[in-house]
Amino acid sequence: MIEGDEIQELIEAVHEEFVPLLGEGKVADYIPELAKVDPRKLGIAVATTDGGVYSTGDAAEAFTLQSVSKVFALTLALGKVGDGLWRRVGREPSGTPFDSIIQLEHEKGIPRNPFINAGALVVTDVLLSGYQPRETIGQILEFLRFVAGDDTIAIDPVVARSETEHGYRNRALANFMLGFGNIEHAVDLVLGVYFHQCAIAMNCRQLATAGLFLATGGRVVHRDAGVVSQIRARRINALMLTCGQYDGSGDFAFRVGLPSKSGVSGGMLAIVPKVASIAVWSPALNREGNSLIGSLVLERLANRAGWSIF
Repeated sequence: MIEGDEIQELIEAVHEEFVPLLGEGKVADYIPELAKVDPRKLGIAVATTDGGVYSTGDAAEAFTLQSVSKVFALTLALGKVGDGLWRRVGREPSGTPFDSIIQLEHEKGIPRNPFINAGALVVTDVLLSGYQPRETIGQILEFLRFVAGDDTIAIDPVVARSETEHGYRNRALANFMLGFGNIEHAVDLVLGVYFHQCAIAMNCRQLATAGLFLATGGRVVHRDAGVVSQIRARRINALMLTCGQYDGSGDFAFRVGLPSKSGVSGGMLAIVPKVASIAVWSPALNREGNSLIGSLVLERLANRAGWSIF
């Protein structure tokens, strides 16, 4: 297992290897602001359980988390309602695109898992219980600031507005679940929180540090504080492995072998239990909606470093 300076050398070598391929794939264009992002960006950061943070490329440039934020929202929702969450959201891979409505009809408004959009909307609905939307957004943002150790993390208002103005499918998903009684708050309130959650902007160094509690059994190293139990951290990792890459999750687990979560901004978070948290950002996507180069980078890193849960 590599460590220290070897990690820095590895990520620099992998970054250099994939620079010639940057631009392949397609940026998410259904959110107009994301369509404007340079597809040739590539940032890599690794935060280790001993407190080290290593980075290269565009690792200091902020991007919106999009669906990577679902990991942190899920963590908060489980802290709020515990296993009661699973009465409203499943724990199975979907096998369909992240914004699909097909399964919701067959399964009576219960989303397959918390990482597809429908499941994330139910998680948001749970977080809204007892709070105003502004308070709920504030709680998510403060949690990310806490686990990342950085109070400068903020929401990108331009992206949030772009998502609000063009989030037709998410609006349809929320209304559909409302019809089945699985959304308890006004749809506009749920969507408002969800769009702002997805528009939280972080860079790779911040994101790798924020995800580290999932590699340490629930502890935030730089705060010397626990945020979730060891069993809960393990279960969140399990869901990331089986559901974190949408309908590409099985292939990703086969090739990379690490719990991970992607977002349509091209961000990816991967966990090496007891070792490290990895963040990669490359905006151009593959056909499943995951970062094309980011997925290849994680595969190369995992293979060369010997990082796999198998």
